Amino acid sequence: MNVLVCNVGSTSLKFKLYDMPDCVVTAQGAVERVGSDHDAVFSYKNNGTGRGTAADKQDIPDYQTGIERFLYELTAGENAVLDRVEEIERVGFKATLSKGYFGVHEIDSAVLEGMREWLPMAPLHNAAYLKAIDVMRGVLPEARFVGAFETAFHRTIPMERKIFGVPYEWYEKYGVQRLGYHSASHGYIADVLNREKTEYAAISCHLGGSCSVCAIENGHSADISFGMSLESGLIHANRTGDIDCGMIPFLRSQGLSEEEILQGLQKKGGLLGISGVSNDLRYIIEAADAGNARAQLAIDVFVTGIVHYIGAFYLDLGRLDDLVFTAGIGEHSARIRRLVCEKLAPLGVHLDDAKNEACHGEAVISAADSKVCVRVIPTNEELGIARRTYELA
Repeated sequence: MNVLVCNVGSTSLKFKLYDMPDCVVTAQGAVERVGSDHDAVFSYKNNGTGRGTAADKQDIPDYQTGIERFLYELTAGENAVLDRVEEIERVGFKATLSKGYFGVHEIDSAVLEGMREWLPMAPLHNAAYLKAIDVMRGVLPEARFVGAFETAFHRTIPMERKIFGVPYEWYEKYGVQRLGYHSASHGYIADVLNREKTEYAAISCHLGGSCSVCAIENGHSADISFGMSLESGLIHANRTGDIDCGMIPFLRSQGLSEEEILQGLQKKGGLLGISGVSNDLRYIIEAADAGNARAQLAIDVFVTGIVHYIGAFYLDLGRLDDLVFTAGIGEHSARIRRLVCEKLAPLGVHLDDAKNEACHGEAVISAADSKVCVRVIPTNEELGIARRTYELA
């Protein structure tokens, strides 16, 4: 079965075509800077031959153009892998959330309405997926569309860790609860660990532009740093993470507009807001090494938050067998891994410094005497979505 996985961002599209159930990627593509004239970047690759195309300074004004460009390369270009688009039987989306739909679901009118109803919870993410799904339905009318929602993996979190201290009617009527995200990433980490063992306690640290820490018990999510929205939990590249809700009316009283407050929370906060340097941790580390105190503070706040959640989840789980780092920062920043693990020494966590510094790709980086196996596992969100899209009855 040909399963197309589509990962949609506010200005980007990423595609992988899988031959299932063999989990072989036959082709992949990406569009960056969707919505720009003369500045978009397009790439496509036939994985069987290794040949493809890459071009910048492209005119891709909307999702329609980007999707049609990819499907042309997939079926009619010189590096095509399919004869016609009708050979794509299913399309899987790393969708964000839909009211009342938390797992893996066929995307029908009810699911789409749930996505629209919870648009305020993820305005950029849900809006992008709604547009992309609408376009895809037009060009692939015979395909079956599946949403692997980013809340899916966390449905197993116990109620006492899920419910907020709000009027219970808000939970019943509006669905106010800890939802959690990054299911495709943490779920993939669980898939990897599940192939090795059936009983274990693990903590997965997805550290990238968006960040979260997840407690995993025997393959199931037991807790997650995210709350109900994407603005919560750890600080992110631009987003604040957890804040005191009383801050918002206070800022209003100080004369800030609603738009200024939202910009501060969603666009100008996080690593960028504290450092004043960048939302990219690499540049923040460079600035800190050059003596920038605010850049160093951003790193300290970031590491402290990660350790805070790991410590809490350690007590939730009662033990810790595996500590996993994944996503862009988790996979590539030896500095952050070292700083986190140094603070976890009371839990018996000890790094092998040489292995940590030399790590490229999947590896065990803990020392021989460490009570916890510290690992780097590059996440493969698309593969997890392809599996769940294929498996849906």
